[in-house]
Amino acid sequence: MSILPVGIQVYGLRDQLEETPENFENVMQKIYDMGYDGVELAGLYGLKPEFVRETLARIGLIPISAHVPIAEMMADAKKVAKDYSTIGCKYIVVPYLPEEYRHLTSGYDRIIAEMTRIGKIMKSEGLTLLYHNHDFEFIELEDGTFGFDDIYKRVPADCLQAEPDTCWIKVAGQSPEKYVEKYTDRCPIVHLKDFIKEGNPKSLYKLIGIETEDVEGDTGVFQFRPVGFGQQIWEPILNAAVKSNAKWVVVEQDEHNDIPSLECARRSREYLKILGW
Repeated sequence: MSILPVGIQVYGLRDQLEETPENFENVMQKIYDMGYDGVELAGLYGLKPEFVRETLARIGLIPISAHVPIAEMMADAKKVAKDYSTIGCKYIVVPYLPEEYRHLTSGYDRIIAEMTRIGKIMKSEGLTLLYHNHDFEFIELEDGTFGFDDIYKRVPADCLQAEPDTCWIKVAGQSPEKYVEKYTDRCPIVHLKDFIKEGNPKSLYKLIGIETEDVEGDTGVFQFRPVGFGQQIWEPILNAAVKSNAKWVVVEQDEHNDIPSLECARRSREYLKILGW
């Protein structure tokens, strides 16, 4: 069976780094020792790009990519490109769209134009821009298509590639493996994220620090889990990542439910090893 290198999204380890960036080398060493091949960054915690590059190189982790807020890229895409190309990243990822830029809003056309512009800048600097979805992109448009697909229809492939988040695709009621295969040759990174969902949960984004208040009628449970410890069926998703010509799979767990974040990272990696990854 063909396999891909396995990375981890560092956002899931922010509790180890946000207040103590001096722990960066120690945390990265632990990630390497677990068997991860690379990392997807989510901020630099005040560390210099040169330090991050040298630390990862010394440990043996590949700097795959980085999630960078769209506002930061809109303000100075060239600086973003410079910082992360210094580190050695190949991909820069739009991690999330604020509500004012989503489908069926007055800001949507603007953000399409901005992602096209930013994608051209990244390309000129030797990087590739990706978009990381949640479930809200699966809103149905007037023509019956999903907003997810409209993004990639309107922004040229040489300006924007996909980073399918398999959890949010499933939460939206779609098949993660079918969507990964649909974007063959346009999804260099596939996010592996597991979860449990029961009943009728409403406040899904409280778990990623965006929603702060409970929503009326929230009667269910939604929690992220280590890969292999939730409701996803992983063999078809991993096979789809290979078939789609992805370059990496990246483990992401936004919250950890009283289990230490590094322990969750270990469990995800150990499960993937069981599957031969």
